[in-house]
Amino acid sequence: MQSVSIGEIQKNISLITKLTEAITIVDKRKNKNVAIVYPLREDSIIASLAGKYRDKVRKVDDLEMAKEEAMKQVMAEKYDLPN
Repeated sequence: MQSVSIGEIQKNISLITKLTEAITIVDKRKNKNVAIVYPLREDSIIASLAGKYRDKVRKVDDLEMAKEEAMKQVMAEKYDLPN
């Protein structure tokens, strides 16, 4: 793990935008570790967690409306009601 001072980051912000490994940000005046920064992974965890339902999920604009529709569908299945 590399150590980078706050001043170096202020001078060259591309140190953070082009991370390939974790770095420790150090305050050299107080001689303390301020933060540990990890690189952002390009692959999304959402796609891996979605599994077999990944293609069935659609984007929803109104969450409350989606909840209501889902509740109606569950109730119709539970009580054998027509859709």
